[in-house]
Amino acid sequence: MLRLCFAGTPAFAAAHLQVLLASSHHVAAVYTQPDRPSGRGNKLVPSAVKQLANAHGIPVAQPVSLKSAEAQTEFAAIAPDLLVVVAYGLILPQAILDIPRFGCINVHASLLPRWRGAAPIERALLAGDRVTGVTIMQMDAGLDTGDMLTTESIAISETDTREDLESRLAAAGGIALLRTLDNLQELQKKAEKQDSSQSSYAAKLEKSEAVIDWAQSAELINRQIRAGVGRTPAYSFLGDQRLRILRASVVAVDPRDSTPGTILTCNRDEFRVACGSSQLAVQVVQLPGKTAMQIGDLLNSRADFFRPGTVLRTDDAASR
Repeated sequence: MLRLCFAGTPAFAAAHLQVLLASSHHVAAVYTQPDRPSGRGNKLVPSAVKQLANAHGIPVAQPVSLKSAEAQTEFAAIAPDLLVVVAYGLILPQAILDIPRFGCINVHASLLPRWRGAAPIERALLAGDRVTGVTIMQMDAGLDTGDMLTTESIAISETDTREDLESRLAAAGGIALLRTLDNLQELQKKAEKQDSSQSSYAAKLEKSEAVIDWAQSAELINRQIRAGVGRTPAYSFLGDQRLRILRASVVAVDPRDSTPGTILTCNRDEFRVACGSSQLAVQVVQLPGKTAMQIGDLLNSRADFFRPGTVLRTDDAASR
């Protein structure tokens, strides 16, 4: 049995903490980012990891940084055999990496060295990758550059959204994490160095990347929609309304020489939009202040909302 410290913040990290809590290993303490303001009231909300740790009576630390001597002394006092890091969001200085008896390991949601960085799930979807997975690595001072201990691969389907993929990667990560802990010293001896010449960087998505450019192919726009679900939803403008598009599919037919963004047809199941190549069939949308809606449900109150010939835009008409 290992004495563990766990560092993580979002729900993806909490899923891995839950696996550890159900294992034979002992979680002595949890580190997570400070509570953040959220919602219309801007109230401070604890992270998913903090909520889970509190429910199990595990001590929680929320330093704004681990670079101070005080923070490092407090961490050393926990005397962990190993620090397990999953989507923590803070940089670990070398002084922290050196404290645990077996060092620090990280669960990263890609098959390293591909997609090092903050948004590996979104970048894999945007790039059209067919396979991704989880890598457990021995942490070093670099950005996701540590030696690899084990991997778990999963296929990406043509309909997977970010939420779908994150859920399956969390399950794969839990399997890989337990395998690593149960064979830690053996895997550390056989750790594989990454080939940095094959690396790619998964930068956090910018807000501007959520705006749909209808001159792109329907395939690229569909990837954008799938990658944005649940976090940075892809959107366009219809009249003065910002229209989030949450589910769509590619229709491999000629866009009829129409201006990209033009609504071509509409029925109760979907409306079709001309793209730079092929068409996009849109099935689920969301208007400002409203919940996600099937096209047929929206047409019940706004029968002409998606009138053929209307052009979706990348800018807000009300702001011009």
